Parts: sequence; C-alpha cells; structure tokens
Amino acid sequence: MTMIEVLVTIVILSFGLLALAGLQVSALGGSKNASSRTVATLLSYEILDAMRANRQAALAGNYNLGLTAAAPTGTSLPERDLARWRAELQRRLPAGTGSVQVDNGNIVTVTVQWDDSRGAGTPTQFDVQVRL
Repeated sequence: MTMIEVLVTIVILSFGLLALAGLQVSALGGSKNASSRTVATLLSYEILDAMRANRQAALAGNYNLGLTAAAPTGTSLPERDLARWRAELQRRLPAGTGSVQVDNGNIVTVTVQWDDSRGAGTPTQFDVQVRL
C-alpha cells in the first residue's frame, strides 16, 4: 500500500514540475518579446532625435525611407543617419528593418519591424508618430 502512495505522489510531483517548466518557458518568451519592443522604442526615438537635430533636412523629406527600400549609401548627414539606424536595427533585432515618413503637416511616422519567431511567425511592428 505504501508503494502505491509513493508512486502516486511521484506522478503528481512530475506533473507539477512539468507545469512549472512550461510556465518558465512562457515567461522567457514574454521577456524576449518585451526586450525587442524596448529596443524598437529606443531606436525609434534615436532616429527622431537625429531628425530634430537636422530639422530642415527632415522637413525637406531627406529622411524619408520606405520599409522595403535599401539603406542609403550616400555621404550626406541624413543618409549617414539612416544607414547607421538601419544597421543598428539589423544588429539588435531579428530581421529588423524600419521606415521613416514625413508628411506635409510635419508629422513623422517611424515604423520598426522585426521577426518575432516566438509568436505567430508574422512580423511584429512598432509605430510612433510625432510632430517635428
């Protein structure tokens, strides 16, 4: 009788430990997602700060960059800022890319996109809009 009680206890303990391991894996995935969102936020504000420092060029549309466009290779300040920003996105986010768009009302839309393979397998996107 004691042997059966010990076996039942071991089975219950095993299920509890498996559930605990599942919770740990879930927490790790959430932590990675939160880290990626933090990096996306910081890099979005980094390019916005560069645009504020070079406001006239930003208002002229020199910082406009599409999501699928290649990173600029020129030597002007906006091109260097965008190339550095794109390189940093690719370095710090999985399959990271970004776009910048300035509209006629001086509203800047920065989009950062990366692959959240722990999620649904679709690209995760972070957008921020500010007035320049």
